[in-house]
Amino acid sequence: MISARPLNRSFRILLMGLMTLFCVACASIPEGQPASKKDPWELANRNVFTFNESLDKYLVKPLTQTYEFIVPEFIRNGLSNVFSNIGDIYTAFNQLLQGKPKEAFDDLTRVLVNSTIGLGGLFDVATDAGLEKHSEDFGQTFGVWGIKDGPYMVLPLLGPSNVRDTVGWVFDLQTDILINRIDNIPVRNTITGVRVIDQRSKYLSSSNLLEEAAFDKYTFVRDAYIQRRRNRIYDGNPPLIDEDDDVPAEMLENEESRVR
Repeated sequence: MISARPLNRSFRILLMGLMTLFCVACASIPEGQPASKKDPWELANRNVFTFNESLDKYLVKPLTQTYEFIVPEFIRNGLSNVFSNIGDIYTAFNQLLQGKPKEAFDDLTRVLVNSTIGLGGLFDVATDAGLEKHSEDFGQTFGVWGIKDGPYMVLPLLGPSNVRDTVGWVFDLQTDILINRIDNIPVRNTITGVRVIDQRSKYLSSSNLLEEAAFDKYTFVRDAYIQRRRNRIYDGNPPLIDEDDDVPAEMLENEESRVR
């Protein structure tokens, strides 16, 4: 049995290390950069963003590259498919909460097919059979319910978010069976670590391109996140202009006139 005292000590050391890195990460807003209504906490967000970038550069990315080098591709794909299959359960639940029973049924069908024919989710048979994969979470569900996204924020370790999606993430965490239904701490931590690395591996090539292409990486990531979340909430068909967007007032007036 694992003693709680060493675990608490390790947690304190980790927390102190994170706080030290956060204090070292001192970012500033580039001169001439226009302010965004959606990002009133930009300076603080940039500091957290810098901290996350350092953590990714010196820890997460090297671990991910080592993982890809050591673990054969078919095993990596199998583990990724298992995580994805479990995610389809949460997606189906959120589809129901959003009032989309057909999509929820399709997602549950994906789970059934992949869990049986796909050998517990190791193989994504459902996609090959023409069952489209979706991705829904509580943040999107709250958005469909009409809850505003609130200010943009960057979370330590987790990255881009907003107030609504942060609350949604707490609900996601509370319903995550891989965290709440596994009592063995080493097993649970190992699964969590593999999930993080699996997610990071999906963006290795794109992150390299972003480093080369983005003039202000923070702004690029922020705007991409806001647009992506908005697009997902509206299932790919968002309104042309949102009242909270950073656009001139005359454009909003023209859009309202066009709608009328």
